[in-house]
Amino acid sequence: MFDRVFVNAVDADGNPLNLAVREGRFAAIGPERPAIGGAEVVDLAGHLVLPGFVDGHIHLDKSFVGDRWRPHRHVTSLRERLAIEKQELASAGPIVERADALIRQAASFGTIAMRSHVDVDATTGLTNLHAVMEAREKWRGVVDIELVAFPQAGVVSCPGTAEVLDAAAREGAQVVGGIDPTTLDGDADGQLDIVFGIAEKRGVKIDIHLHEPEQQGIDQLHRIASRTRAAGLNGRVSVSHAYGLGDVAPEVVDRIAAALAEAGVSIMTNAPGDRAFPPILQLRAAGVRVFTGNDNIQDAWWPYGNGDMLQRAMLVGYRSGFYTDEELGVALHMATEAGAAVLGKSGYGLKVGNEATFVVVKAPNAAAAVAAVPADRAIVRSGQFWGESSRVQFKVTAAGVGSAG
Repeated sequence: MFDRVFVNAVDADGNPLNLAVREGRFAAIGPERPAIGGAEVVDLAGHLVLPGFVDGHIHLDKSFVGDRWRPHRHVTSLRERLAIEKQELASAGPIVERADALIRQAASFGTIAMRSHVDVDATTGLTNLHAVMEAREKWRGVVDIELVAFPQAGVVSCPGTAEVLDAAAREGAQVVGGIDPTTLDGDADGQLDIVFGIAEKRGVKIDIHLHEPEQQGIDQLHRIASRTRAAGLNGRVSVSHAYGLGDVAPEVVDRIAAALAEAGVSIMTNAPGDRAFPPILQLRAAGVRVFTGNDNIQDAWWPYGNGDMLQRAMLVGYRSGFYTDEELGVALHMATEAGAAVLGKSGYGLKVGNEATFVVVKAPNAAAAVAAVPADRAIVRSGQFWGESSRVQFKVTAAGVGSAG
């Protein structure tokens, strides 16, 4: 016996799909309508069903969503950008309120999990981390949020930050971060010693921001892959951005891709608008997991973004020159299955036994959804319509009345 049956939907390929739910979990999924019995029936009217979105890289403590609009300010160096950011954030609303507003907005688009990088350093301490943890608690059970202790100001070059990173991991950050070990810290081995040391000591994962260009960036990736293998951290290390992969010749990418795949190091790219970025299809062909995220959203770094991971998938595809349905499917995979695997989200996806959580989109198939980013969508969590997504747009037949046509 099912509690609720969603009928007349389509899957990623545009094929008929029906989903039966019992006690908040998928009990049957397939092209054939299951026996209705006394279940409530929801007619999805030919809409597309997708798994919930996963934002693999976001900064909840930096965004001005929920605060006033702030015009972007031009700078000439990273250090100047960091100073501008501190000025802007000092006059912004409380982190808890801004983080809550951004989580709410992302959730309204269908995001059910995210990895948030949160600034920690010797001057900030754990203030930002504690604030985002507070915001996270409000969304527990709705949006799973994995936290990265992110040393925005550097590790070696900002004395005392190593101890703060360790404290963050001790207090619940599931991931320890790093940033540009050579260009920002001037000591690649020193930074990586600290980051990998904390990961091994505390049993946490690693996610390193890497903006270093060309061969310098490639050399850094080789260091990270080598340390990952030596530490036995296969599948627990990610590199965000990895711009150098977009700067070098294909044969250079082939060599480093093989090393990354062997070490199980994942690559996150948000397909930034002003920079070369990793060749997604080439990396995937080599066995490297590539995922995506929104990164900064309406903050001191850039004014763009709204938290919609379907829009992010479109931007990844647009900037990558993805035109075929298969390629557009890759962009969607980066915003769903790939990100879920990096975050270690169990019970994820449209499979029997998993939590019956999904996004309903007005589109004929997944490729069309990525290409057009329809605003018309509804969110189902544990088999129930959630939030402002209205069930009145679908025909619902109450239990015992009969099936919806």
